[in-house]
Amino acid sequence: MDKSLGDRDEQLLKKIAVGDEEAFVIIFHAWRNKLYFFILRIVENSESAEDIVQDIFVKLWQDRAKLTQVDNFGAYLFRMAQNQAISGMRRMAHYTLIIAELKKDIKESGVTVDDSLSEKQLYDKLQDIIERLPPRQKAIYKMSREEGMKQDEIANRLGISISTIQNHMTAALSTIKQKIHDLLQ
Repeated sequence: MDKSLGDRDEQLLKKIAVGDEEAFVIIFHAWRNKLYFFILRIVENSESAEDIVQDIFVKLWQDRAKLTQVDNFGAYLFRMAQNQAISGMRRMAHYTLIIAELKKDIKESGVTVDDSLSEKQLYDKLQDIIERLPPRQKAIYKMSREEGMKQDEIANRLGISISTIQNHMTAALSTIKQKIHDLLQ
């Protein structure tokens, strides 16, 4: 990036930090395609890449007050993109495993998944079920399954015991499995 573009970005970031939406739109248009193609090489799925780009810019806007502390905006954005892409892939791998397990359970019960829901619909339903978990269960589930945190890390972050973490995870997994099973009946 040349110096003038860097200076321009720096000025725009200062404006964004105080809530200037026009400056945010300029940054969005200047960086969106670069991020999209970078992420696309990682996730190899255009829809996922687009979602991740949107997530990055939503997070940038939400954390805009911190933007004045960023020294190298390009590096900052690409690091965010890489982290979001990896998190997204980890989350998808996790959901793929859950869906595979559910399909196995359903097949053993005699219901055909193809007759009831496509994999995409099943994934969307799974996301919805997770979002509707009680707040503590949802938080613990996401920290464990989506962020890859260990039980002791979650316990330390939330200030609760490991056995409480285990109880919430057991309840969350039971609810998820039951609700998906009910959907397919």
